[in-house]
Amino acid sequence: MTRVILFNKPYGVLPQFTDRGAVSPRPTLSAYIDVANVYPAGRLDRDSEGLLVLTDDGALQARIADPRFKLAKTYLVHVEGDIGAASLATLAGGVDLNDGRTRPALAKRIAAPDLWPRDPPVRFRQTVPDCWLRLTLREGRNRQVRRMTAAVGHPTLRLVRWRVGEWTVAGLAPGEWRDAGL
Repeated sequence: MTRVILFNKPYGVLPQFTDRGAVSPRPTLSAYIDVANVYPAGRLDRDSEGLLVLTDDGALQARIADPRFKLAKTYLVHVEGDIGAASLATLAGGVDLNDGRTRPALAKRIAAPDLWPRDPPVRFRQTVPDCWLRLTLREGRNRQVRRMTAAVGHPTLRLVRWRVGEWTVAGLAPGEWRDAGL
């Protein structure tokens, strides 16, 4: 039976089980998950939070991570500035980045979601507006969401991966995981 673990990765945790080469050790998955032979299907940057899927099935791992399979990944994105329709349309149509144009995405402005507090908290500035987006991608380039929002003039302040395919982080506190099985 295939093992699938859904993990709510906290901010600051590396999406791997060991921290090779660091002068001072940083938190890794091994501080939270004590399950043999499961590996992350894709990555989630150290400064991003939310759903990380781990599995013991290499073929499933490839289907989740490889952009050829176009598995939808949904992010809740807190951005600087008051994003408008033109920027949302650019995000939806594809953004030109230094490694090429992104695939079309679903981009929608949303009300601030009811999320767990981040540690450390996002810096709040009274003179700079901010807002939240729901962004669904079908590819996964390095730091893609952050680069896309910056390209339309709205740097990312907080990034939470909410969904991968049909799996969601709903109901999991940061650092918690559940066995989703298959």
